[in-house]
Amino acid sequence: MRKSHPVRRAVLAGAATVSGIVLLLALKPASDPTAAAAAGAASRATSAGREAPQGGGALPGGTTTVTGDAVPTQYGDVQVRLTVSGGKVVKAEAVRAPKGGLSDQKTALAVPRLNREAVAAQSADIDAVSGATYTSGGYRRSLQSALDRAGG
Repeated sequence: MRKSHPVRRAVLAGAATVSGIVLLLALKPASDPTAAAAAGAASRATSAGREAPQGGGALPGGTTTVTGDAVPTQYGDVQVRLTVSGGKVVKAEAVRAPKGGLSDQKTALAVPRLNREAVAAQSADIDAVSGATYTSGGYRRSLQSALDRAGG
């Protein structure tokens, strides 16, 4: 019998390791686009009765709340509500954000940062949060629609 060469073994082991890593990285999270779209439509329908009107309402002292459009993203809808006082955004909050699985963790990290940036920037020109690109994009679009409704 012939002995295997150590170099040949190392090359085969390296190729097998690289192949395994490539296969693992190619895996995508299991999601059914039709189920996600149906869930998004159902949540919009049920929330329509509970939410304040899209334009929001006036609060004492010239303070107004304005709710932006619900923006669908790959992982769920994002919707922003602003509190505007004296022509300035004093509070931003996401009333809807992606939920479930890893989205819970990413949303918990990204949304507070996006809220702070929206108040600081006083515009929709805010940075995306790394790791929450889709949520950040949806937040920005909903924020812009809320700002448009607020007249700013």
